[in-house]
Amino acid sequence: MGKILFFGNSLTAGYGLASPDTQSFPALIQQKIRNANLPYQVINAGLSGDTSSGGLDRLSYWMNAPIDVFVLELGINDAIRGLPVSGTYLNLDNILKRVRLKYPHCKLAIMGMEIPKSVPFPKAEEFRAIFQKLTEQHHAKFVPFFLEGVVGIPQLNLRDGLHPSSKGYEVIAEKVWPVLRTLLEENQ
Repeated sequence: MGKILFFGNSLTAGYGLASPDTQSFPALIQQKIRNANLPYQVINAGLSGDTSSGGLDRLSYWMNAPIDVFVLELGINDAIRGLPVSGTYLNLDNILKRVRLKYPHCKLAIMGMEIPKSVPFPKAEEFRAIFQKLTEQHHAKFVPFFLEGVVGIPQLNLRDGLHPSSKGYEVIAEKVWPVLRTLLEENQ
């Protein structure tokens, strides 16, 4: 059975959900995998509050067992903390390089992030562009904005307005599943 590693922050971990094991983004994708009778097991390596440098530091722990697909969802906490965009890019690039070095045939998917227009962030365009650049450099599948259709919609988010609710993750999973399914079917 193939392994899919979802590597991210609170948006991957399922922060604030009543049951992350069944309601988080990776859990919903696992349900879709089962329904499609695809031979893959999902591993949720989400860590709330994680930055790109934190992800780089903890990556080796998750690389001990072979993986067939690596889904990267990191970077937004860097922006929230005002870290340099260039540093975020380098960290994410190094994560992807390490995955490919250890598992050369591993398929990659990148979940892009954007800064909401309501948040003052002088390098919002530069931040958004790093995900497209990484996708091209690493020949990955790409979801341009992971939170598209969810961000700013109160009924799809927790009270903090930052994290999706279980309904929000359902919207995200529906949008992302076609991209991931294509990747999984290519891997057959």
